[in-house]
Amino acid sequence: MRSPRGLFPRRHDIPQDNEADMLQTIFHSGRLSLRGRQAKDDQRNPAHLPLTGNLRHSPSTSLVLFAIQDHYLYSELFGEDLVRRIEDQLRLSLLSCGADLAREEDIHCLTSESGEYLLIWPSAGGENLADLSYAMKIKAQNELKRTMLKWTGREVELGIGFARFGAGGAGDWEKRFLQAVTEARRSARSRLDLSRLEIATRFNELLRTKAVSAFYQPILDFTTGTILGWEALARGPAGTSFQSPIMLFELAEQLERLFALEELCREKAIMNLGDIAPDQKLFLNIHPRTMVDPDFTPGKTLQLLEQAGMKPANIVFEITERHSLQDFGLFHRTLEHYRSQGFQVAVDDVGAGYSGLSTIAEIQPDFMKIDMSLVANVDRDPVKRALLETITTFAEKIGAKIIAEGIETRAQAICLLDIGVHYGQGYFLARPAFPRPGLAVDADELRLVGDLSQKSLTCSLPVGKLAEAPHAVSSEFLVSEAQHFFEKNRAFSSLVVTRDDMPTGLIMEYHLNRQLSSQYGVALYYKRPVDSVMDETPLVVDEAAPVEQVAKQAMQREHLKAYDDVIVTKKGKLFGVVTVQRIMNTLAQVQVEMAKGTNPLTGLPGNVLLEQEIEARIARNKSFSLIYADLDHFKVYNDTYGFKNGDRIIKLAADILVWAVKKYGPGDARLCHIGGDDFVILTGNDSAEPICRAAIRCFKRLVRNCYCLADRQKGWIQAVGRDGLERQFPLVSISLGIMEISGKCTLLEIGERAAHIKKYAKSFPGNSFARDRRPPLGGEEAAACA
Repeated sequence: MRSPRGLFPRRHDIPQDNEADMLQTIFHSGRLSLRGRQAKDDQRNPAHLPLTGNLRHSPSTSLVLFAIQDHYLYSELFGEDLVRRIEDQLRLSLLSCGADLAREEDIHCLTSESGEYLLIWPSAGGENLADLSYAMKIKAQNELKRTMLKWTGREVELGIGFARFGAGGAGDWEKRFLQAVTEARRSARSRLDLSRLEIATRFNELLRTKAVSAFYQPILDFTTGTILGWEALARGPAGTSFQSPIMLFELAEQLERLFALEELCREKAIMNLGDIAPDQKLFLNIHPRTMVDPDFTPGKTLQLLEQAGMKPANIVFEITERHSLQDFGLFHRTLEHYRSQGFQVAVDDVGAGYSGLSTIAEIQPDFMKIDMSLVANVDRDPVKRALLETITTFAEKIGAKIIAEGIETRAQAICLLDIGVHYGQGYFLARPAFPRPGLAVDADELRLVGDLSQKSLTCSLPVGKLAEAPHAVSSEFLVSEAQHFFEKNRAFSSLVVTRDDMPTGLIMEYHLNRQLSSQYGVALYYKRPVDSVMDETPLVVDEAAPVEQVAKQAMQREHLKAYDDVIVTKKGKLFGVVTVQRIMNTLAQVQVEMAKGTNPLTGLPGNVLLEQEIEARIARNKSFSLIYADLDHFKVYNDTYGFKNGDRIIKLAADILVWAVKKYGPGDARLCHIGGDDFVILTGNDSAEPICRAAIRCFKRLVRNCYCLADRQKGWIQAVGRDGLERQFPLVSISLGIMEISGKCTLLEIGERAAHIKKYAKSFPGNSFARDRRPPLGGEEAAACA
């Protein structure tokens, strides 16, 4: 539907013979306005506007007409405010296109109030106006797409027409201009035959010569700080209109060459990626209609993967539901077929208007890629943060993982890490490049912060204590033999595939039965080696790993593998296997014990054990030292960076103190966390100062990783203090006060003196420790002084 209020009256509204007269009348009536860089919103008669002065003397003038299809309908349905926003965005886009055509002052954009535009510029007449107009249309439509989808749920379509006219006298120029407008409007009414454009010929030549490149952008695993995989992004020849993937794929779809283009892009992406780890992924963008194309079979993709040394488990098909499907049932069946081959699926642009909940429910993706519109300003927008928290929780319940796209700042990355988003992608982490890039320097710093968040002191057993004897087989062991083994040995639920005593894969009985029970499963696998059905990326941990850490890793696996056995190694060699059930039972028992008197944040003993230990040492008449540790400027950091980052600093302090006590203290030294950012160490008199020096040295160096780059470089943060005034505060530091106890005294006396020495230690700036020079508490000299 076209607007009845067009730039000019619709052709069928007036006799054809009178159209030129009507155009001239409108031209002189001032209904056109100049909205360019020289005279915005000028409503004077266009015959006297500056554009005529520059264009009259040009040998040739080019004109392109753009019309927002269904403009009148948008006004009625969505209101004038939204339509005005769309028009303003289109105007800026067209002026941006014009920047490459002529001098800035010679580019003009005439517009009416009904969504029709004339872009006019002086030209030499050598450019291909049809190709140029089409390229402008694609660029403008793409820039409007996000706004349209956000507010209307649909995309915008632009009509285009074009013409060129030569120079002439004053009156003649005006007549030629009006004739050119008429010609442009006529061409806009007819469908553009792309096959006749030069750009179509160049596109077909691009396919023939395979002149497409693959760029790669890494995806960061927030949990481990490592690279999950890379998304492959297609690029055409540099310096051409095809350099932009938007032009490539829009034109391919219009010319019905989408399958050929995507096939070429897949080939380039797979063959040029290089070697990757068995558990890393390559994300390939794919159109839903391509998957149901009769020519799209896994055979060629599998052949490419074999040549590149990859398996289907390394590939994730990334789908965007931007276009309707004629047969969703066929698409769904095709998708399941590829999944049965081992490929995984991601839904792209979640939250952008493309992929709704119904799409996610139907596809049941392995990954959900959050659109950059939700990631932008997530660190400052509580509504977006709450929405992402909800989506992340939803994803975990359906066995999917979240990938946040468009991360451009460190603050966004840290916020997503806090929310619990699984993976991240964006310019902050690394820009697309070839060869495939690693993570940027800033991402490494983010990983260090992430590592701190994962650290937690534990009282649990090492997982090696729970391991049971495994049954190992070689990769030549047959699938039929594996099935017979499980039938005869009900005590075993898994087989570990090894090479030189090192685990290379895992076979769970229930996974094997599921594969063999599928259609043709027995025929395909029964007489083949077990490496054809084994899990090539099982969870493998060292025997010294804490039970809590292993339990967390096990639960973070994909849904189908969440309860697979865990392989335990010792110095890289197979040591045993442990079931998830045994891990969880042991963890529950440990947590019950910890709840009796430990700090829930650090897992360190609390006040109860501390008091018992002090009384026991006094009863033995053994002289010892008490170190009271406290963090300086912690509240300011906590208020500025948030509670989760505050917890990370407390955990960091705990880790450092544990290390210092273990390295420099005697075997009976004790570290207790008595609440907040306060710690107490009981140790021998000779080891107190070495423990303090080591703790100060490490804390001063490592605490900087808990700050953003700007604050680290400054060495301070701007914040509001306890007095309500804003000022500069130093980075968090640690202060330690040492006091000696050598005889009978009360806990109250110890508490009072410890508070005094802590206050004295905190009077020194930065990281410091101080020793109480008074006689030891409980000794004869102390009693005499009292």
